[in-house]
Amino acid sequence: MTTWRPIDPSRDSGPRRLSESLDRVTRRLGSPAAGVFARLFSGWEELVGADIAAHARPVSVKRGVLVLEVDHPVWATQLRYMTADLLARIREDTGSSEVVEIHLKVMGYRAGNYTRFGRS
Repeated sequence: MTTWRPIDPSRDSGPRRLSESLDRVTRRLGSPAAGVFARLFSGWEELVGADIAAHARPVSVKRGVLVLEVDHPVWATQLRYMTADLLARIREDTGSSEVVEIHLKVMGYRAGNYTRFGRS
C-alpha cells in the first residue's frame, strides 16, 4: 500500500486540458491519442462509409494495431484487400500515423483467431 503524498508544488504547472490527461492515460494503456481513439470508435461510419460500417466495427486499438470485428468471411477477404486504403483513410482523417496494422476477426470464431494485415 502506498502512502498519499501531496503534489510537489515545483512540478505542478496548474490546470491541464482534459485532452492532455486523456492522452497520457490512453498512451499508458498502449492506445493511440484520445482523439484518434475517439474518432475510430465514434466516427467509424463516417470514416469508412456506411457499407463497410454495416459489416465491420472496431473493437480495440493497441500498440498500433486496430482490431476489426467482421460479420462474414467474405467481408474479411474484401477488407483484407482494402487494408492499405483503410490505413490511409485513418491517417488522413485523424492526422496521425499511430494505427499501422489492421487485424480482422470474423465474429463467431474462437477468440484470437484473426488474420493480420497492414504491417510489412
